Amino acid sequence: MSRFEGVRALVTGGASGIGAAITRRLAAEGATVVVLDRDVEPRGLVDGVAAVRADVSDDAGVRAAVAEGVALLGGLDVLVNNAGIGAQGAVQDNPDDEWHRVLDVNVLGLVRVTRAALPALRGSARGVIVNTGSIAATAGLPQRAVYSASKGAVLSLTRAMAADLVADGIRVVAVNPGTVDTPWVGRLLGSAPDPTAERAALEARQPHGRLVDPDEVAAAVAYLASADSGSTTGTAIAVDGGMDGLRVRPRTA
Repeated sequence: MSRFEGVRALVTGGASGIGAAITRRLAAEGATVVVLDRDVEPRGLVDGVAAVRADVSDDAGVRAAVAEGVALLGGLDVLVNNAGIGAQGAVQDNPDDEWHRVLDVNVLGLVRVTRAALPALRGSARGVIVNTGSIAATAGLPQRAVYSASKGAVLSLTRAMAADLVADGIRVVAVNPGTVDTPWVGRLLGSAPDPTAERAALEARQPHGRLVDPDEVAAAVAYLASADSGSTTGTAIAVDGGMDGLRVRPRTA
């Protein structure tokens, strides 16, 4: 039997990038998965998995989408709060509207989905919430002020939610990826004056010398969501090539 046989999971932002890798991994290990994403057709499919359109910035829409997803699944055991957006700039570079936009999606979006999903999760014998954080929550990165603030909030929320929900038998954990080779990073590189040099710089700041593969993040999420981590809650796993904790000498040619 696979690790997730009989397990029912919702994955937000599951139509591309890290979310799509998580969806594939959970489904491959036996879970029944429903994707919630803004960029899918109503009752569409993502890699053969049922998908429901949802915009995490719309509370009424989130409640309806979560209810539909839970109905399709027949209950809920695992919620992966992965939906999020990126942003660039130092603290002085973005107007209030951009701060509100990023925090609304990355922080309040997680709150809205979790709030809607909690009644179903409380009905599970193995409820778990996995939040997608970022290295930006624990390491100061240049030109990522608003994004870092949002992911710092995700890390703090993970701990606070874990404290609130542990008595209900619901674990709350997070994964903190480094720079992952996703479509968003691809667009970021494409807009740089020298994409090749920018990619080399992103790779060099991760001690293992390359971008993180989305499947590596998905493997960590699968572990956190599984019974293998049944005593793990209120914490985050870094999947960052050592970026947060290691201080290594620069590589020489």
